[in-house]
Amino acid sequence: MQMIKAAAAATMMAAMAAVTPVAAQERHEGHQGHAMNHVEGTLLSVSAEGRVESAPDMATISLGVVTEGRTAAEAMAENSRRMTGLTQALRRAGVAERDIQTSNLSVNPVYVYAENQAPRMTGYQANNTVTARVRNLDNTGRVIDAAVAAGGNSVNGISFSHADPDAQLNAARRDAARAARERADLYAQAFGLRVYRVISINEGGGYTPPTPMPYMMGRMAADVAAPPPPVAPGEISTSLSINVVYELR
Repeated sequence: MQMIKAAAAATMMAAMAAVTPVAAQERHEGHQGHAMNHVEGTLLSVSAEGRVESAPDMATISLGVVTEGRTAAEAMAENSRRMTGLTQALRRAGVAERDIQTSNLSVNPVYVYAENQAPRMTGYQANNTVTARVRNLDNTGRVIDAAVAAGGNSVNGISFSHADPDAQLNAARRDAARAARERADLYAQAFGLRVYRVISINEGGGYTPPTPMPYMMGRMAADVAAPPPPVAPGEISTSLSINVVYELR
């Protein structure tokens, strides 16, 4: 489902009937400057926003394994073993190989802090995190469930997006263009004029990826009988703004 909204504002500028072109200025400003120097009517600058709200079709999950050991090698060995099981579980749950990517791999010493004592190192902690893109949103809960059951003990968050964001941007562009032209026609009719041509078009703003949604693990890996966790994708708003300069006559 898509819901489209639009807003626009306009500013009118009087243009001189005849403007003497300046050669240096035309070379600097190019085609736009050339067009502006031949305006015979009135200039109208319209700022408009196009917006489309639609359900996402892809989820990106950040999850992984955190392990500890007396040595760095011990922590990494256990982490690698459990991470191998986690990635295999992701594939079995329907996540393609190309949609699994390592996003963090680190090994750090673990210290114990006590009052009036120097920090004491007790071992090492290994952290391995991957991002998994789920292209069938109905499988999102099942993917998380499978990862936790396979030994994943770190689920950092979920973000939702569109597999083809350009399609959403193009819908917002069309909406912005329609809003700009409607506002231009309104002003032209109010002043007894008509829209003659477009002088310039500038685009601003654009698609912003959504903020990841925190996700807290609600079950232990051994609790394999529990149903997959519910996930609500909601809708994503895609918007951009344009500025169009029209010539009215």
